[in-house]
Amino acid sequence: MSVKFEPIIGRYMQLELSGRAHRVYVEEAGEGTPLLCLHTAGADGRQYRGLMNDERVTRNHRVIAFDMPWHGKSSPPQGWHDEEYQLTSAQYTTMILAVMDALDLDRPIVIGCSIGGRIALHLALEHPERFRAIIGLQAGAHVDPYYDLNFLHRPDVHGGEVAAAIVSGLVGPDAPDKEKWETLWHYMQGGPGVFKGDLYFYKIDGDIRARIAEIETKRCPLFLLSGEYDYSCTPEETVAVANSIAGSEVTIMKGLGHFPMSENPGEFLKYLLPVLEKIGGRQSTGSR
Repeated sequence: MSVKFEPIIGRYMQLELSGRAHRVYVEEAGEGTPLLCLHTAGADGRQYRGLMNDERVTRNHRVIAFDMPWHGKSSPPQGWHDEEYQLTSAQYTTMILAVMDALDLDRPIVIGCSIGGRIALHLALEHPERFRAIIGLQAGAHVDPYYDLNFLHRPDVHGGEVAAAIVSGLVGPDAPDKEKWETLWHYMQGGPGVFKGDLYFYKIDGDIRARIAEIETKRCPLFLLSGEYDYSCTPEETVAVANSIAGSEVTIMKGLGHFPMSENPGEFLKYLLPVLEKIGGRQSTGSR
């Protein structure tokens, strides 16, 4: 039986976030311009497996994805059992900048989806000088609640299966079964209350509607890519965000849903590669 090894390398780093020790898992592949990938709520960095396994991306980019604390292979901090996890925009921003510093990333491109796309807007507004460019996937400025979050963390409900059921309708109808079900499996594996805690940022704390017009794309280029079958961050919401930010570029991706990089990597790359080419070129990435 032949064995094929993927080019993805994973490791753990220990760092302090918001005054607490954390053990964070990070994967990467490729060399060149750093491309820092931010996963969706309740999931983890495995969503970017398609980018890390595609030579068209990795021959010019050092693709990096980390699991946020409480997610995937990253541990929650000591004492987690005595608290309720709840993500805020301040914690999220601090975390991303700390990971960048730990990995010695000099002005990476950042790409984030859903909550990752929302925090990308915050980064574009508050820290444009830290990034070469920002790519927001499903990057709405806000979302109105449309289901009861309490069902995501109850002792009489399997939180992972409910989370996967909720997001299953956000997957585009043309997604291959293999990729669709791997995407949903990531949600089924989520820790108790983690998806719900992420959605506190997505639905409440991270609302940036009042400030998005202040984003200056001359300081940091902003590209918005959204799937046409997303009813969480709708195409209309994405276009509205783009219309509010002078100089931003927007594309609605045909046939894709809320998890484009994970549910259908092949189709998603048809949209991403031209954006990466436009951003352009290789640059020194510092130490590894």
